[in-house]
Amino acid sequence: MTLYIRRESSKLWKRFCSEITTEIGLLAENWKYLVAGIICQYIHGLAAKGVHYIHRPGPTLQDLGFFLLPELGQERSYISETVFTSVFLSFFLWTFHPFILKSKKIYTVLIWCRVLAFLVACQFLRVITFYSTQLPGPNYHCREGSKVARMPWPKNPLEVLEINPHGVMYGCGDLIFSSHMIFTLVFVLTYQKYGTKRFIKLFGWLTAFVQSLLIIASRKHYTVDVVVAWYTVNLVVFCLDKKLPELPDRTTVLLPVISKDRTKEENHKLLNGNGVDPADWRPRAQVNGKIDTNGVHSDNSINGA
Repeated sequence: MTLYIRRESSKLWKRFCSEITTEIGLLAENWKYLVAGIICQYIHGLAAKGVHYIHRPGPTLQDLGFFLLPELGQERSYISETVFTSVFLSFFLWTFHPFILKSKKIYTVLIWCRVLAFLVACQFLRVITFYSTQLPGPNYHCREGSKVARMPWPKNPLEVLEINPHGVMYGCGDLIFSSHMIFTLVFVLTYQKYGTKRFIKLFGWLTAFVQSLLIIASRKHYTVDVVVAWYTVNLVVFCLDKKLPELPDRTTVLLPVISKDRTKEENHKLLNGNGVDPADWRPRAQVNGKIDTNGVHSDNSINGA
């Protein structure tokens, strides 16, 4: 048992080091896109903070979702945030799975370049939308009588550039369309294309739907904010996906060719990865993280004939 653990640990460490080397090379080529995407996230945060300065609380607008869904209340508003945090962390961890798993379809650096491109495009449209028309916030802290419904004008320029967690949690005015749904749908759509587990894909769409209902039931957004997010994000991802360069295919692996002309010991060495002749290897494709063995080792079929 101890020997098995040592052997597997050694393989995992080698796999991790190999992936680190690969990803560092990709990071050296694509770091500008990642930095630009992160800066745009900061700019989006400043824009959401800026609209709070001009937010004016008022009566909650008539809303079909508010009429159909029971209000969760302030004491249960954490539920939607919990679901969103779970989605975010799950997707984040999945993008790093190539460092530890044998079957891999993506490169971590490249997938995040793609995700950030989707997010930035959607957030750009979002900023234009919520600055065009300011709606009275339906959230509890954005209603009339709340101390944080209005944000006092900044006392100095540096205060404008500051983003604090309290402001993110208690922002008002950045309504159409939902930022939570932007992230959720981008993550689900990305896994839909590059993920390999059908169950997780279906569960992702179900989670996105439940997240939509929870956001409305928590009165964090109007129904229109969620509805607009659903078709806007899908259209943006659909259009950008065709414009962006496709990710390199990692599903092609090399398998040793077992031949009846070799001795049993030579074939055993090949299976253990000890062959040195490139002619001893053939490409094989992976399907849903598994090696497609259709037609593998044609020489074996000869042996069994």
